[in-house]
Amino acid sequence: MAYIRRTIEPKILQVSREYACLLLTGPRQVGKTTMLEHLMEGTDRTKVSLDNVEERKLAKTDPALFLEIHPAPLLIDEVQYAPELFSYLKIKIDNGAVPGSYWLTGSQAFRLMDLAQESLAGRTAILHMSALSQGELYSDGATSTFSIDLSALHARKTQLASASPLQMYERIWQGAMPGHRSGKFTDRDVFYSSYIQSYIDRDVTDMIPGVDKLQYADFIRATACRAGQMLNVHDIAQDVGVSDDTAKRWLAVMEKSGVIFYLRPYSNNLLKRTVKTPKMYFFDTGLVAYLTKYSSPEILMNGALNGAVLENYAVAEIIKTYHNDAKDCFLHYYRDKDANEIDLVIESDGELHPLEVKKSTNPGSELASAFKILDKSSVPRGVGAILCLREELTAIDRNTYIIPIWMI
Repeated sequence: MAYIRRTIEPKILQVSREYACLLLTGPRQVGKTTMLEHLMEGTDRTKVSLDNVEERKLAKTDPALFLEIHPAPLLIDEVQYAPELFSYLKIKIDNGAVPGSYWLTGSQAFRLMDLAQESLAGRTAILHMSALSQGELYSDGATSTFSIDLSALHARKTQLASASPLQMYERIWQGAMPGHRSGKFTDRDVFYSSYIQSYIDRDVTDMIPGVDKLQYADFIRATACRAGQMLNVHDIAQDVGVSDDTAKRWLAVMEKSGVIFYLRPYSNNLLKRTVKTPKMYFFDTGLVAYLTKYSSPEILMNGALNGAVLENYAVAEIIKTYHNDAKDCFLHYYRDKDANEIDLVIESDGELHPLEVKKSTNPGSELASAFKILDKSSVPRGVGAILCLREELTAIDRNTYIIPIWMI
């Protein structure tokens, strides 16, 4: 099994030289612990996992003793299981813990950020780690934040490996989970089946005591069928036979544990008729393809979800480039009550950059016709783009590029 270099590694080392505590969040099994263990090789840092029942019990009942038995520099894995530790970490930091003393990881990002902001505000660096990016899988991982800038796009063209349409769907179908893509677990179906079981047993039951595990598994599948689409809670609830309120609670658990995320619609005071409903995406398209029972990349490429899953992939890849550079991603979509729609809107450097995601190798200028809607906004419209399956970078005009999705 080969270790896959992660783009975020230099940022981890940088903040560890400046902050006494680093909190690294992200979905289960995206490689947080593996990366940190790689970075601590040859150092005197030790690791303790709160998956260990005895260690977890000590951390919860006597946090002070736990930190005495495990002195800094220390990596605490799955720290969300012992929130009692946070106030004692605060004491250690306030008493002069040196930069890099504590590395914390966990797979319940919202809960951890609340705990950190409550007890460690101003004392810890909070970074988010995603599943493997295209740059990590198909180059040396040294790519930068995605940008609609011609010089940056030319740089990406030399850094990333090009892909045909079928190769893109191979990437989508295989997913981006390190356990599978590193070669540790070669059977994709067994890997994702085990992932779902582990996620429900460890995360879902922790947040929803007494949950019907089989029904929740059906709920995840029903949700996957709607990846890349506007959220319709009632439809998902009906598919599974639960109430709308239960579906809302269960979706909240999926969001808190990083399995799904939302894009909010873009609006401002000059755009009055925008919708309020978010669009829902999965953090990993391999999981979507597994849950929706597509048995090969070829079948997925020609299936009913081919456009939605391609959009999900593009959105997730854009966000990964921001996370890997420890930057906030101001990404939205646009839709109004007149049915004008723009798949993605990136707000960056005081401009709005509209993007359409299309399963096409030769997109036409009509696909960018909705971009002019943003001219009504108080924020100026910048260069936009069509993200598609074309293999070469080109343009419709000076204001609209055609960017291959392999270049994200």
